[in-house]
Amino acid sequence: MKFGWISPAIGPPESNYVPLVTYQDRHIFPAVLKHFDSVWVCDHFYGFDRKTDPFLEGFVALTWLAARHPTVLVGHHVLGVGYRNPALLAKMAGTLQHLSGGRFVLGIGAGWREEEYHKYGWPFPRPAVRIGELDEAIQICRKMWTEEAPTFHGKHFRITEAYAPPRPNPVPPVMIGGGGEQLMLPLVGRQADWWNTGAGRGIETFIHKRDIIHRSAEAAGRDPAKIVLTLTREAPLPKTKADSQVWIDAIAPFKKAGMSHLLGDFGHVTSTEPVMRFVEEVMPALRD
Repeated sequence: MKFGWISPAIGPPESNYVPLVTYQDRHIFPAVLKHFDSVWVCDHFYGFDRKTDPFLEGFVALTWLAARHPTVLVGHHVLGVGYRNPALLAKMAGTLQHLSGGRFVLGIGAGWREEEYHKYGWPFPRPAVRIGELDEAIQICRKMWTEEAPTFHGKHFRITEAYAPPRPNPVPPVMIGGGGEQLMLPLVGRQADWWNTGAGRGIETFIHKRDIIHRSAEAAGRDPAKIVLTLTREAPLPKTKADSQVWIDAIAPFKKAGMSHLLGDFGHVTSTEPVMRFVEEVMPALRD
């Protein structure tokens, strides 16, 4: 089992308005990131409780992290498909894959924060359209990563001989974040290398959704066992052995159900002590 660290791009008052990702890069990551397998940043543009809080753009922030920490995978949790033209996204992703030495995971979803779309002047169509756009965007990315002069004419997007050298090697895995049972999960089964969902709805829901993905993969002629199942848990780091056991008890059922990469959203981490407790008490129990 592998472990990822989600680093917040926001700078709340509790951090003196310094984006948490930059604070963690200076004070937390040098000591602890060597124990993690991946690091992730989200894809939004301003805050939630306070819209004036600093909030770093996700692709630039992730590129900076990839250069700063060359031993971990890097990815977004997750990109909104409507925020970037898919051909440009493919070129950006291929560039980051090249510069990072093959450590980039394209985390992407259909987008959900309607207000943000409208404020930035982007259309926000109904879910079925956004999922259709996501499907085509992934197809475009893979064509531009693997073909010399790719052409694609879809319902939502089109490219014509969209040269994008250097083509990335290896091709970045695509992680789809989402849980809609009618359209999104079947798309995961058809297209995704990785799937991401949250822990909040419980193990029964996770298994139910996993099975939908597996059936869709089999119907598409894919091996469902090759889809990496990832789980996000938003919770503070442990301060006691009892806290560590809560983490283990919460995650173990998901591991048993096939989840193999945990993404931890730990919030505003100001000390390495609880991180090292997580590393020493939680990680070994779940890795084994």
